[in-house]
Amino acid sequence: MKKSGTIAAIYTMLVMLGLLSTGGYAAQAQSRPNVIVIMVDDMGYGDLGCYGSQKIHTPRIDRMAAEGLRFTDFYSGTSVCAPSRAALMTGMHTGHTAVRGNKEIKPEGQYPLPDSSFTMAELFQAAGYVTGGFGKWGLGSPGSGGDPMHQGFNRFYGYNCQREAHQLYPDHLWSDLQRVSLDNRPGQQRQYAPDLIQEQALSFLSANSGRPFFMYLAYTPPHAALQVPPGDSAFEAYKKIFNEQPQPVAEWKGTGYQPNPYPKAAYAAMVSRVDRYVGEVLDLLKARGIDRNTLVMFTSDNGPHKEGGNDPAFFNSGAGFRGVKRSLYEGGMRVPLIARWPAVIKKSGVTGHVSASWDLLPTFADLLKAGTIQGTDGLSMLPLMKGGKGQAAHAYLYWEFHEENGRQAVRMGNWKGVRQQLIKLSDGPIELYDIKNDPAESIDLSAKHPEIVAQIDRIMKSAHVEHPDFPLIRR
Repeated sequence: MKKSGTIAAIYTMLVMLGLLSTGGYAAQAQSRPNVIVIMVDDMGYGDLGCYGSQKIHTPRIDRMAAEGLRFTDFYSGTSVCAPSRAALMTGMHTGHTAVRGNKEIKPEGQYPLPDSSFTMAELFQAAGYVTGGFGKWGLGSPGSGGDPMHQGFNRFYGYNCQREAHQLYPDHLWSDLQRVSLDNRPGQQRQYAPDLIQEQALSFLSANSGRPFFMYLAYTPPHAALQVPPGDSAFEAYKKIFNEQPQPVAEWKGTGYQPNPYPKAAYAAMVSRVDRYVGEVLDLLKARGIDRNTLVMFTSDNGPHKEGGNDPAFFNSGAGFRGVKRSLYEGGMRVPLIARWPAVIKKSGVTGHVSASWDLLPTFADLLKAGTIQGTDGLSMLPLMKGGKGQAAHAYLYWEFHEENGRQAVRMGNWKGVRQQLIKLSDGPIELYDIKNDPAESIDLSAKHPEIVAQIDRIMKSAHVEHPDFPLIRR
């Protein structure tokens, strides 16, 4: 689809830099890094061993962290799926993104990114990379301007619609623009979508290992429904480890599918399955001889969920932070980020750099020497990954959430402000927390620091731009 305005200007800039010319591509093919972004669905900060998990086994992701840089203060775009993914893709926080909530489109899909959006996939595609997206999209119904094939991807395989992704045994997936039917009638689940998606992702990696590529792996596990294939060894092991007894279950949201009677074992097994998938990707990079020059980044779209019988308290999925998915407290949106790039990033690094998913697009623009992308809210983290010199810091991070009467949050240094019930009361009270000394957000300090509250209030007002399809502020 045709892009216009700012997008065209960016394309022109890339041409002038030589990144779109045949000669420029050939000359840089060996030195330019491949990039893989892995975003899992509803995995909590504390669900990985390298972030403190005591109950779920994640050896490959833990090893990835040991071989790279682990972020302790990284945040998702917001605390629910679609707007969080929009922030990642466009480099804009939820006060500016075109997608601010999980607005459904019938019969399939969500509110689309407009054709005029500029995504990280388009950045790489314009620079001569082959681009592939695998897993859950959720940013535009099939054939719309927001379809991944119209947002910079040469190849897509997975769920277009995040509502369909509630089932890991769906009746179809999408391959590019084609609907692929699966034999997954209720009671006869045969084709496990996450495994099919992983197979296609590995095939893409193998086929394109000889040229620069960008791959977006949007794994659905451990999102509900909590489904694992029959005979899954991790599931059987966790049932014994947790001594879990079967729970009574009811039909999952009118689909005809039954939730897992062993939700704890199922959740843990799904996290372990993601760990296996990540290991397979890293192993294939090594087998193809491109491991050292491939930047792999691993994160989650928001905090842990409670659907399908999942129990984040049992796993300490929030690592002691307050809140879960849909909350703008830390547990709802502080998420893991691991960056591994053996040729550049030193091993066993840990950073408290305060950052968010909208920083990835500027980081990649910096990596491609594409200059500053206008309109983004992010900052390049490339200086940090290269050793830390010259790394810019955010004055603040901003979030909004459009369900449950609306919420806003701001992190400004070690201060965190949260405003609730925004649609009902646009100038309602702001809770204030000292994140450094009170990461659990248990003590509201707003009465003691009215001047900080006033600063955060000004940020909340200036960072939010009203969207006609996602109204938040009552006038």
